Amino acid sequence: MTTDAPASATAYEPGRRIETFDELTPEQVEAVLALITDAAQVDGMPAVSEQGRLQLRGGRREGVRHLLLSVGDRLVGYAQLEDTDPVEAPAAELVVDPSQRGRGHGRALGSALLGESGKRLRLWAHGGKSAARHLAQVLGLTLFRELRQLRRPLSPLDIPEPALPPGVRIRTFEPGKDDAAWLAVNAAAFAHHPEQGSLTQRDLDDRKAEPWFDPQGFFLAERESDGALVGFHWTKVHAEEQLGEVYVVGIAPDAQGGGLGKALTAIGLRHLAAQGLPTAMLYVDADNTPALRVYEGLGFTTHEVDLMYRTET
Repeated sequence: MTTDAPASATAYEPGRRIETFDELTPEQVEAVLALITDAAQVDGMPAVSEQGRLQLRGGRREGVRHLLLSVGDRLVGYAQLEDTDPVEAPAAELVVDPSQRGRGHGRALGSALLGESGKRLRLWAHGGKSAARHLAQVLGLTLFRELRQLRRPLSPLDIPEPALPPGVRIRTFEPGKDDAAWLAVNAAAFAHHPEQGSLTQRDLDDRKAEPWFDPQGFFLAERESDGALVGFHWTKVHAEEQLGEVYVVGIAPDAQGGGLGKALTAIGLRHLAAQGLPTAMLYVDADNTPALRVYEGLGFTTHEVDLMYRTET
């Protein structure tokens, strides 16, 4: 969520309309992506996550709706509502054209999201900016979750040598061959984390089709005895920003607690450093104390935070 707070809760903009779609045309997708890009240049980060941007493309997706806010013929705001979690309220993100903020567009989109979701809503505020926090308050939402972005320099890479548990070996991901096994381990490792644990073959295919995808930076840990996957570290390179990312580290439940996560993280960091990247980043929930302890022990510190707000339940 990136928006300036409206001056009035009932601010009126002549010609404003909000339309809801289950699927966007290629022209609408292009316009929304341009809006997200333009706003990110002003705000320093995209207001819509990678998952949200992927869900813009490729046709209709079950449980995903798109809200386009226009004034006349000009697109000035966008929101995405994802209602795929069987337990939690629908999740949303929104963005308003930086040149059109302060006119109540954010409030209008937020109110529309509340209507679409039946007043059961979780709303992201990427970067936790004060204007977004104020909008959440105006909409009657309360803080629910804090997601931290951590960073550390990759040179010098002063971390211990990776120490794998006995009977575990490392190899890289083979697209097609490893898809099903990886999806199963990912689901088990993140059963408590619906956003990551619910990834499907389509979600994986979306990411494999992205320019940044590199199987040589996607490390799998398997048992030597039977070849079963027990963990992974998927890295990502943001070429334009010259950032390496600890994209996701997952450990099968029966392999947790033996140091595999720390070893896989170190292997991925060494890979990113070998690409000549100056900095590594990752995301972790503020209440995930064990993961925070591992990452802080590897030299990561908080760079910025994303906040999620929700309706009272």
